[in-house]
Amino acid sequence: MAKVEEKKPIVDEIAECIKDAQAVVVVDYRGLTVGQDTDLRRQLREANVSYKVYKNTMMNFAFKGTEFESLCEVLEGPSAIAVSKEDATAPARIIAKFAKNAPAIEIKAGVIEGTFYDANGMKDIAEVPSREELLSRLLGSMQSPVTNLARVLNQIAEKGGADAATAAKPAEEAPAEEAPAEEAPAAE
Repeated sequence: MAKVEEKKPIVDEIAECIKDAQAVVVVDYRGLTVGQDTDLRRQLREANVSYKVYKNTMMNFAFKGTEFESLCEVLEGPSAIAVSKEDATAPARIIAKFAKNAPAIEIKAGVIEGTFYDANGMKDIAEVPSREELLSRLLGSMQSPVTNLARVLNQIAEKGGADAATAAKPAEEAPAEEAPAEEAPAAE
């Protein structure tokens, strides 16, 4: 009975950590050096992602009855969880990028906004740009036509602007006025 009472605060801590989370990623950290682990934790912390190592049984109890219950099937061997409440793709993106230089780390699975993804699905999620990057791309694509218009208007202004445009209009209109005048007397 005493053992259960000792474990309950840990299970509650995990449950509180995953509550309102957009993403929970389960990672096999076996083989990482202390320096690599410290570097990974720093990168995750900078992105507001919590990363902790818990016993699988504790995570299993905490995941039961939540949207993260599907992660219980991958809780074998050394496991850590990366949890993000702000950016759903941040844990997968940061860990996948980190794994390029430290192949010892492996993403087992994850739940992103209520949907379970296996290791292969998490690789696809890791390639999705961050929200900020997507917004900057959108802004850039919206800004491009406006910038081009401003550049064209600036070039017109530099070449004489309104004087060149108004001088061209009467020259075009003059022949149009003369042609009907010549045709009108012929028709009478």
